[in-house]
Amino acid sequence: MLADPSISVLGLDPTHRNCVLNGNAFQQDAIQSFNGWQYACFYSQLSDEGDREPLYIHLSRRKLPEGNWETFVFDDYPQTTDDGHNTVQLGICPGDGTIHLSYDHHCDVIRYRHSQPSVAQSPESFPWSASLFTPHLSRLPGLGEEHDELFSYVTYPRFVQLGQNLLFSFRTGKAGLGDDHVAVYSSQNGSSTYGYSPPRTNLKGIASNPYIHGLDFRAGRLHVTWVYRGFVRYDGWDDPWDTKHKQQRGPNGAENNHDICYAYSDDSGESWRNGTGEVVADLGKGESVRNDSPGIVAFEIPKGSGLSNQEAQAVDSEGGVHVLNRDNLDGEQRWKHYYRSPEGKWTQHALPHVQGVQGGKRGRLAVSKDDDLYLILPDHKAPTLTILKATKASGYSDYELAWQRDGFPPTEPLVDSTRLDYDNVLSVFTRAANGGDMDSGARVDVVILDFRL
Repeated sequence: MLADPSISVLGLDPTHRNCVLNGNAFQQDAIQSFNGWQYACFYSQLSDEGDREPLYIHLSRRKLPEGNWETFVFDDYPQTTDDGHNTVQLGICPGDGTIHLSYDHHCDVIRYRHSQPSVAQSPESFPWSASLFTPHLSRLPGLGEEHDELFSYVTYPRFVQLGQNLLFSFRTGKAGLGDDHVAVYSSQNGSSTYGYSPPRTNLKGIASNPYIHGLDFRAGRLHVTWVYRGFVRYDGWDDPWDTKHKQQRGPNGAENNHDICYAYSDDSGESWRNGTGEVVADLGKGESVRNDSPGIVAFEIPKGSGLSNQEAQAVDSEGGVHVLNRDNLDGEQRWKHYYRSPEGKWTQHALPHVQGVQGGKRGRLAVSKDDDLYLILPDHKAPTLTILKATKASGYSDYELAWQRDGFPPTEPLVDSTRLDYDNVLSVFTRAANGGDMDSGARVDVVILDFRL
């Protein structure tokens, strides 16, 4: 069993909203470590004693292992849309030490800002304040107006460190009818030259859209897994002013999710290969991974099987790919761990100790320094957080109940995967109730749980 974690509070969670903004599975990095410091971003009101609306982005940092959090607020951008898609994401470019944020999207114009260089490389040289960052931007740095149309309909931004560079991923289109794109931010050390390469489409949806579980870069290889959501036409679907798809649960729902797919790239996303190593898309030639690309389907799972979207992915140090999702193909809706060994063999196991209900809150995966797998799983209704452990020695087939406690409102937990590589501490970003009955209006905070593995 894991010992109870140390708990630190980032700030007040806006529980008056209908939709959760702090803790959604598609927030690939709301918490991240770099160069011995940890960073986290979240939404909250301007001050604990102030008005509940609007919300603002808060950005925090602390020196590891147990420094106090420093937090400032970007008070120039009020967040007003009550939509769980409109989260905030964090990225750090190792090459120049810039910190990047993208936020508040559900089929919207790109919203972005970044710090000046070296802030993450030499944090103690920079007093922590919003003055280190650009104003709110509606373009990616280095790109011109010729890309404005593509960036006018953004959802699900993600950042991934690619060596010294930073990859930015995002979706365009709508649920069931969209594509995923990538662009790479790079800089020259000691130079003021920086910016993004022109974006390219890595995953093309044909009468569908890909929902990715994650993007992970390990040992020079970029891994991606995803499910497809098939498109079903609805009244007004082709109206350019249609907003039905911007509902929290739009007309093309998770019942249309199908298949778990996999591809990888050994050249930082320039070209993509299927599980057998065959090149299925060369982005430099204008190609994309498509629904009909050969060999991309790892598990054939039909529509209506309870498959979730954007649940979780992690990659171990040997190149094993781990996916968390759920289906009912065994006659019962269960959370499952789908695993691709370094040799390329896929297996799956249903998880004990937990319920993976259809449409329930999504979980998270984390790989320790010793390559053991931790599965961080919220309950769909109860304020219970559960952690299972699957050991490398067992071939990731033994699922020990490692920790379980109450006091955590249903939230999709996030993890700091970079810290695990740094000091093997599992930092979990979630929400916690500060005493009292969950239905009695108890204060709920955004918190970090630190488990020493």
